[in-house]
Amino acid sequence: MSKKTILAALAASIAFAFSAKAQTNLQVFYDFGKDRKHVTTTLEGFYGDKWGNTFFFVDYDYGEKVNNEKVSPRGTYFEIARCLNFWQNTKLSPLSLHVEYNGGVYKGYGINHAGLFGLDWFFHGKDFRNTLNVKVLYKYIHYDKPVDGSRPHSKVPLQFTAVWGMQDLFGLKGLRFSGFADFWWERHTVCPSVKGERDWTKAETSDIVFLTEPQLWYNVGRHFGVDNLNVGGEIELSYDFGTGKGFWCRPCLGAKWVF
Repeated sequence: MSKKTILAALAASIAFAFSAKAQTNLQVFYDFGKDRKHVTTTLEGFYGDKWGNTFFFVDYDYGEKVNNEKVSPRGTYFEIARCLNFWQNTKLSPLSLHVEYNGGVYKGYGINHAGLFGLDWFFHGKDFRNTLNVKVLYKYIHYDKPVDGSRPHSKVPLQFTAVWGMQDLFGLKGLRFSGFADFWWERHTVCPSVKGERDWTKAETSDIVFLTEPQLWYNVGRHFGVDNLNVGGEIELSYDFGTGKGFWCRPCLGAKWVF
């Protein structure tokens, strides 16, 4: 399951309530990852106000097969985050308090509830075209308690996140480069893939996760009076993410409609 675009959103923090406009958009991707090869949709929204900003997204992966035919979604994932900033007119205006919830279901298995809170620091250029958010977050992941009394855990209950956005890249109006990078500690099971399927006979335990999803979008609709339409894609780069062992590269192509 992809952690889809906290990226586009952190255009999100471009807002940081500096007169940022509310935005809701729908993204449709085809994922070329060898263990995926399916369509994913992402509905996301960002809304700034006098107290900070709110961001959410909902992913659906359309890859469940019956008789070798893809007939339904196989998973969904949800995140919602709130940046609180009651001091926007002070020298500490770049600093926000961050609160977040994650969770979902994939192929009938739950993606554990996770709660995060911490600090967000917002960097930006004079015209706000180039932005960077750096987050340090305490991350609590809820695990079921096994019968033997042991409980999986995070050795270090922290997550570090960086989110960037670059508008009109290389001076080309309408070209945007954005993305995020996450690193956190989580004890989980990973295994290699054989022809896109996990080889569970070689499963092992990992304690760290790295995930980044750089995206490139071009506002092609501006050329024919439909500014809502963007085309582009993303590359998901990860290490020990989900159940995939080691480094993975999963390219995607897609379109985005901004409502």
